[in-house]
Amino acid sequence: MSPYVVLSIGFLAQVFFSARILVQWILSERAGKVLSPSLFWILSLAGAYLLCLYGWLRNDFSIVLGQFISYYVYLWNLKEKGIWKSIFMSLKWILLLTPVVAILFVCRNAEAFMRDFLRNDSIPLWLVIFGSSGQILFTLRFLYQFYYSRRRGQSVLPAGFWILSLTGSLLIVIYGCIRLDAVLIVGQSVGFVAYIRNLYIGCRDKKIEHGKDERI
Repeated sequence: MSPYVVLSIGFLAQVFFSARILVQWILSERAGKVLSPSLFWILSLAGAYLLCLYGWLRNDFSIVLGQFISYYVYLWNLKEKGIWKSIFMSLKWILLLTPVVAILFVCRNAEAFMRDFLRNDSIPLWLVIFGSSGQILFTLRFLYQFYYSRRRGQSVLPAGFWILSLTGSLLIVIYGCIRLDAVLIVGQSVGFVAYIRNLYIGCRDKKIEHGKDERI
């Protein structure tokens, strides 16, 4: 496949990811509190699908791993938001089974996968480990969000989510600079301001709530 097509897929994925952050940020600013809008999760799923494809075409294990970890968390949030029930049944099956099919394909071609993704001369093993660490940390924010939301009984984006976002994003940008991957550098850099702003809004809300509790 043409490298320009592969690059286009990667940038389109980052467009979805950047759009989700902008939507969440704008709606949160209007509401004066950190929100978890439905569109955030729809755009997340679309971006993850495309970025996973981009990582696969680039033989980049860390990118693929990162998207796999958070994929079903996106689906769960769509369910919590009531979006899942309105999706066509055929599309539901495609969304549910895509990771399973990918894993089965890897199992059937394990040797080729190891050669292309983990023993790739263009990506040393130490760099694979570094990039994967950044992706895992960045993706852990969604596992944390899932755990936190399950305890609260609703889909929310807590402060810990934004702290993990900032830290993981920084590591991925460093990885992208080493790999000379413009998709990762541009995509991850877009969210920095929004992550910091959401942290500020969340901390401000906690202080306000704490002040109210003390007055009571």
